[in-house]
Amino acid sequence: MDGQPRSERLRSFVIGGLVGASAVLAAARRKRPRARATPPGLAAFEDAPCFRETLQREGGRSRPPDYP
Repeated sequence: MDGQPRSERLRSFVIGGLVGASAVLAAARRKRPRARATPPGLAAFEDAPCFRETLQREGGRSRPPDYP
C-alpha cells in the first residue's frame, strides 16, 4: 500500500484498536451515574447539622416547613 511492510501495518492496527478500546472504556466509565451520599440541591443544605442547630437556636424547630 504505502510501502510499509505488512507487519508494521498490522502492529499499527492493533495499537490503534487498543487505544480506541481504552477510550471507549474511559468514556463509558465517566457516563455512569454515581450514587449520591447526600441529597441533591437544597435538601442537602437543610440536612446539614449546622443548619439544624441554627434553626433550633432561632426558633426551636428542627426542620423548616415544606413549602409548595
